[in-house]
This record gives sequence, C-alpha cells and structure tokens, in this order.
Amino acid sequence: MTPSPTVRWTAGWLLAAVWALSFPLFSTLAPHRLWGWCAAAGYLAAAAATALGRRREALGAALLGAVAVPLLYLVLTGQGQSEVGVIERSGRLLLDTGKTYVDHPAGVGEYTPYLPAMSLLGVPRALLGGAFGGGGGGAVRLLGDARIWCAAALFGGMWAGRRLLGAAPSPLLPLLVASPVVALPLAVSGVDLPLAGLCCLALAAAASGRPALAGAALGAACALKWTALPAVAVAAALLGARGGARAALRCAGAAGAVTAALVLPGALLQPAELWRQVFAFPTGRAEVATPAGSPLPGHLLAGLGPWGWYLTVGLLALGGLGVALSLWVRPPRTVVAAADRLALGLTLAFLLAPAGRFGYLALPVLLVAWARSAAPAGAAPSRVVARSGARGQGAVAAS
Repeated sequence: MTPSPTVRWTAGWLLAAVWALSFPLFSTLAPHRLWGWCAAAGYLAAAAATALGRRREALGAALLGAVAVPLLYLVLTGQGQSEVGVIERSGRLLLDTGKTYVDHPAGVGEYTPYLPAMSLLGVPRALLGGAFGGGGGGAVRLLGDARIWCAAALFGGMWAGRRLLGAAPSPLLPLLVASPVVALPLAVSGVDLPLAGLCCLALAAAASGRPALAGAALGAACALKWTALPAVAVAAALLGARGGARAALRCAGAAGAVTAALVLPGALLQPAELWRQVFAFPTGRAEVATPAGSPLPGHLLAGLGPWGWYLTVGLLALGGLGVALSLWVRPPRTVVAAADRLALGLTLAFLLAPAGRFGYLALPVLLVAWARSAAPAGAAPSRVVARSGARGQGAVAAS
C-alpha cells in the first residue's frame, strides 16, 4: 500500500529534523550547532502541522526555524563560518588597496580561496563600517553581512530564471529554501549561493534562447569560483542543440569576456597570490593545508601520498572528459536536462577533488530541484520549444 501524501510529508519533515539534530550532537562549530537546534525545532513543528493537515503552516514553521531565526540571530551576533569574514575582509582590501588577497598569508585564516569578484559581496560591510564578529549596530550588521548579499544573489537568480521560462508558481521553491540544502548554508556561510543563483539564471537564459544573457551570468559565476566552469559547457551545449553553433559560441564568448573583465585586474595585481590561494590552496598544494577534508573518495586517495594526489586528479580529468563527451553525443535540450547534466558533472568534481566538503554537494541538489520547480515536465520546456520554433534558429542565434 502506498503511503498517503500526509504520511510522506510528515516523514520527510521528521527526517529533516533528525539531520538537523546531528549538528548539535556532532559538529564542533558553534554556528552549525545553533542552526541545528533551531532547524530541528522548526522541522518538528512542521511535521506536527503536516500530520494535522496544515501544510501551509508546516512550511511557515520550517522556514521560521531553519532560516529566519538562525540567520537573523547569527548575523546580528556576528557569528558564522570563517568564509563570511574572508569575503568581508576581501571587500575591505578591495576598497582600501585595490587588491583582494592578503600578501604572503601566514595561516588558513588569511587565505581567500575565491576569485576576485567574490570580494564585491564584501564591499557593503566595508562601506557601512564595522567588522565581522563585532562592531556596528544591528542595521549595519544586517545590511553589511555578506550572507545577506549571497542570499540576494541566489534568490535574484532563481526568480529571474523562472521569469525567463514563464514558470507558474510552484510549492517546490519555498520547500527547497526551507530544506537543509539551502537553509544551512544560507544561515552559516552563504558562499556557494551566488554561484547557484547565477547558474540557474544562465541555464534559464540558455533554454529560452538568450545566449548573451546566459554568457554574462556564466561570466559572473566564473569570476566568483572556478568550479562554475562546467556550467559554461552545459549552457553552450544547450544553446547549440536548440539554436545552432552560433548561439553556443556567442554564449561562450560573452562568458569569457565578462570573466576576464572581472578577474584580470586582480590577476595582474597579484598573480602569485591568485594562484596560491585560489588554485593551490583548495587542491592541497599550498604551504598551508586546506581545512576542507571531508572523507570523500578524492580526498581519501590524495591522502595516500603524491601518487594518490595525481591519481585523483587523473580521475577528475576523466570524469570531466566523460561529461564533455556526453554533451557532444547527446546535448541537453531542456532546462531540466541541462541542470541534471551540470549536477552530474559537479557531483563527480566534488567527489573526486583532492579536497572537498560534503556541503559542496548541496549545489547539485539545488540545481536539480530548482530546474524542476521552474520548468515542470511537459509544461515550461514545451513553451520554450514553441517560442524558439516560432522565432527560428536564426533569431535564437542572433538574440
């Protein structure tokens, strides 16, 4: 006998509560423990409301407990993962010196493993004054905190992507925000959220035949973190399958131009630091070991010695080649197919990287869920196909 929807939803909220409770029990990070207590209470309240047939109240309880309460408390008390302070320090350096990296970093806390555009999310804190972890009143902390701007980039990208696709309102989107996939990083760090929002916008733009917009969004994403590079290949393949080679090339060209405009000034000012902090440090080749050490396959292999590091890099390259070949042989034609292919590539990259965290896997999950909320099967994709067909391939390529 198939369980009723009420039973399934109640069980889902209870599983989320169990997951949240693992953080106060096992995590050594105070922000994670705080989030775990708040989120568990919200998810348990959601389970109770669902069992009583009040699904709207259940969603509100989950959003309150897993997002609103912990986010506001952590922001107003100046707590969070170290990434928040790193972004805000980078923004301060950009305003004061024009640079984004600490020269000759002495410890983990002085490394900035992001490309130069990430510092822009730390500029509001520098403009408003105060510092992460202390200083400034409540309004300064709220408006200056990098997590708020990371969240704005995520929600802005998801909303704009849905508008491009003409998607109808979907209950999946607020559920996604309330889930641990988004709620946890939103409250404690937020660093991967802008990348996710820009990828959502880029895939939607590609699916709706807008190569220049897709390329601009991808360029901005690639200027934040180099892990956005696979999204360029996926969006170009989608455009190529739908609008021809010219559309794909226009997207790739726009992505390259925007990335260069945002990254080259910082790269020319600090080429050695950019290499050391953005590439060597995250892959375990810098003087200081990266704290990203979840026991994923790539990290376990890299820990076996130099040959293990080269082996995992080789496997990573093979995984990337396999995804690239799949794009060539069978390119995606809908936003859902493109999101699935990008999620597959990112999952392989995160699993096989020499250093990584379980939390990175939230990005592929978010992409898959968002695509289905923005383009339900048989609805949004067909509308996009009809629109593209009406304009013709030449119009798509020239848009």
